Amino acid sequence: MDIEKAMTNPTSVFPSPEAVIHKQNLTKDQKIKILKRWKYDALELEVAEEENMGGGPPGVLYDVLKALHQLDSQVDVDHSPPTKHGGE
Repeated sequence: MDIEKAMTNPTSVFPSPEAVIHKQNLTKDQKIKILKRWKYDALELEVAEEENMGGGPPGVLYDVLKALHQLDSQVDVDHSPPTKHGGE
């Protein structure tokens, strides 16, 4: 597995956010970083959909957020701007 590729384009390496969680040779921090990138990409697709430019597969954002929650990843709302991307 190409870790750098996974961190910049998670969908090219993993079939689902759940697969990231179950990957044995990744640290918790690496998994969180990959999932946060996936979250950013999913939010970008939502923005595109809202602007009638096409979007991504439905339900992906929910799956990513669920996976992040399973890893106990916390969102720092005190230091995140109120944007769709959450400051990522």
